[in-house]
Amino acid sequence: MPTLVVLDLVGIFVFAVSGGLVAVRKDLDLFGVLVLAGTTGLGGGFLRDVLIGATPPAALADWRYLLVPVGAGLLTFGYHPTLGRMERTVNVFDACGLAVFCVAGALKAYDVGLGPIPAALLGMVTAIGGGMVRDLLAGRVPVVFRGELYAIPALAGATAVVVGLELDLPRVGVALVGAATCLVWRLLAMWRGWQAPTPATSASV
Repeated sequence: MPTLVVLDLVGIFVFAVSGGLVAVRKDLDLFGVLVLAGTTGLGGGFLRDVLIGATPPAALADWRYLLVPVGAGLLTFGYHPTLGRMERTVNVFDACGLAVFCVAGALKAYDVGLGPIPAALLGMVTAIGGGMVRDLLAGRVPVVFRGELYAIPALAGATAVVVGLELDLPRVGVALVGAATCLVWRLLAMWRGWQAPTPATSASV
């Protein structure tokens, strides 16, 4: 199985679980859980493929891309009490999914001939796109706009990937460095409570 497909499927599963948990907490039914699981897992990759002209998107051309989020959604629906108690663990898996997707997105964008900057940006979009769609469907402000250090680590990881590719470094090593950059930054932000800068507000506003 190609490396990009493996990275995509792992990221899809992890993100789909997080989307399913959001649906459960919103008291949605089984269909709602499956929809949020699917959009969270597939949204970022779908956006990436459409933007780079890779049509039909992988999510529609390969049955595995549809089976994985459905399985993750059913798993979450059936075992949500256990998964809910494992929220910290799920958050770690979500950080892993962020790292995997920013690398996969940057690699695919670079492979189709995009320059370093667009490839890095698409790596970030791949990592955060599904979560943004999930939050909008769930009726809440996307997490990337609420001060969470989420998009910035994804962009850093994707940037590390394209810089390594531009320097003709080994592809596997570049992918590992990019994923580690994103993952470590995100985990440290969660552990230390780091936040992105937000505008100062006054009581009169």
